[in-house]
Amino acid sequence: MKHLNPGKRMSGAVIANGTLYISGQVADDVNASLEEQTRQVLAKIDHYLEGGGTSRSKLAMVNIFLPNIMDFEAMNAVYDAWVDQQAAPARATIEARLANPSLRVEISAIAVV
Repeated sequence: MKHLNPGKRMSGAVIANGTLYISGQVADDVNASLEEQTRQVLAKIDHYLEGGGTSRSKLAMVNIFLPNIMDFEAMNAVYDAWVDQQAAPARATIEARLANPSLRVEISAIAVV
């Protein structure tokens, strides 16, 4: 097992048995628009995919958390431009309160290495 960006409470990602588990990622700029926050989060996921030796085409599952489900379409506009359309992963989108009320989106992912 390999931990990427290990921390006191959690790791940014963990590779175990040929699978990369990416923790929930949030934007650094909590004052940014939903679209910009989504771009920042997806860039972090790209970083972990690359660090884990895999890619978007090997995503198996993506979980998206939105504090306001009315942001679904705006988030999808950014997500749809990012995701590999030929190998789209299984996905769930859940309305949930996030740790910081200024956060507009959180995304976790699982990929095959």
